[in-house]
Amino acid sequence: MTTRYYSVARHVMALTAGDDIFAWLDNCRPFEVTPSEPLISVVIRENAPLPETWTEEWRQEEEGDEIACGHSGGNPLFVFRSHGKMAGWMECGSDYRRATVYTGELPKLAIDNAMMIAFALATAEMDTLLFHASVVCRGGKAYMFLGPSGTGKSTHTRLWLRYIEGSRLLNDDNPVVRIEADGEAEVYGSPWSGKTPCYVNEHYPLGAIVRLRQAPHNAIRRMSPIEAYATMASSVSGKRWEKNIADGLHRALNSLTATARMWHMDCLPDEAAAKMTSSTI
Repeated sequence: MTTRYYSVARHVMALTAGDDIFAWLDNCRPFEVTPSEPLISVVIRENAPLPETWTEEWRQEEEGDEIACGHSGGNPLFVFRSHGKMAGWMECGSDYRRATVYTGELPKLAIDNAMMIAFALATAEMDTLLFHASVVCRGGKAYMFLGPSGTGKSTHTRLWLRYIEGSRLLNDDNPVVRIEADGEAEVYGSPWSGKTPCYVNEHYPLGAIVRLRQAPHNAIRRMSPIEAYATMASSVSGKRWEKNIADGLHRALNSLTATARMWHMDCLPDEAAAKMTSSTI
């Protein structure tokens, strides 16, 4: 077994696994750092049967991929499946900082999901938010686009890359926002970027956040603070039925609402939409 260390948004994760496992984790390599005291430690083992006594609390399904979470013997437990195949499962300590992943038929999927979930939950009380968003950077700032799956976040950022000079993709699915000591928000790339292989270990001050909605026209407006908070909350990962996690997310979202410029954009998938957002925000 080998241990490697990764830093995401300045939080260090230690991953212990067989050498063959690391050959699959190209997405993590840009984030590898020299050994240091980790916040989160994850151990990868070969498949083991799910505990018979585990209780499911919640389930998420999207495009054939499924994550179920619950508990067994007082410990949080997560099960990962894809198109009917058992990818693997993870058991965590109560603070999510120690986890063991048991791989199944799709080990890489299980490991990626496990690391992302452990990161989101272990850092929820540390002014850190894992978003479901697509992010471009331009002019030294990061611009985040939110919306439910299928809204066209990736389409809109691709339009920026095509038509807005100086734009680069930072992350296409799961960027991290960290509220820094001065209260300002910094947007970080992560090893998790959905279907787009964009694993950029860079960070930029937040420029603006735009909530996209498909429409037969292009129109953009500023959001009220309450609307902005609700929109961001729906795009952030976390177990909100656990009080300490909910409280941590609430504090970070409150801080972000106070400082972020937040817009709502009705849009078509066209050049004019990209130019409207870039010239407005």
